[in-house]
Amino acid sequence: MVDISSMSPYTIRAIIAIFLLAINAALSGSFTVFKDVSFLVAGAAHAALAGAAFAIILDVYGVISFNPLIGGIAFAALTALAAGYSSRKGNKEQVNTSIGIAFAMSMSLAVLFISLIREQAARVWGLLFGDLLLLTNQDIALMAAITILLIIFSVLFYREFIFVSFDMEGAMAYGIKAQYFNYLILLLIAVSSVVILKGVGAILVFAMLVAPAAAANEVARGVMRIIFLSFFIALLSGFTGILLSFFFPVSPGAVAALIATSLYFFITLMKR
Repeated sequence: MVDISSMSPYTIRAIIAIFLLAINAALSGSFTVFKDVSFLVAGAAHAALAGAAFAIILDVYGVISFNPLIGGIAFAALTALAAGYSSRKGNKEQVNTSIGIAFAMSMSLAVLFISLIREQAARVWGLLFGDLLLLTNQDIALMAAITILLIIFSVLFYREFIFVSFDMEGAMAYGIKAQYFNYLILLLIAVSSVVILKGVGAILVFAMLVAPAAAANEVARGVMRIIFLSFFIALLSGFTGILLSFFFPVSPGAVAALIATSLYFFITLMKR
């Protein structure tokens, strides 16, 4: 039996983060796959780097001090709104183009902002790779708050989210405020991308948020089954990453992402 009292605070926070990450992968990840907007995850995560850098600038120059991830959430939300605006006419290519331009613009801003605070650059670049074992209590609190909001919205608007994800025009014909819920889904996906940013890094966010849902979508039938299977795949990947980091000098986030993506490719190959 595992003695929780003997665990370090770093390990306990990492375990809590894995549970929260798995919930985000199950909900936001599944809707990302349903709507086929996986590129938004990468775009939002990298937009968050610019937002975090901007927040650090405000702190360094004594304007206001707050968690850089909040700045990241603001910039990621703008990326989601740009994607939502482009998707009004249902042109998926235009959506991806808008996200791609926002991606490039955000990275340019991130580099520009970092050049203004070179002595603080490590704080921003740390978000590029992330580390589950370096999360603070403040990080966990922010992750928990956003995850709770995600659960509430997903429960309250489950029917609308599913309808809009699979049939936008049908939802509009049915009288659902499709554009409103489309924006809301995209915002939740973007915010989820930022929430897990410090744990796995901007480079691996795509793998941890999308891969479990994509793998579940290959084998499960039915929305709820896909969501629950996504949760367990993300949970398994995350815990395996933490476990292996105890025995080997490896990044738990990188191992978790590698397992999640490997499961996706394995399932895809087995189906053929």
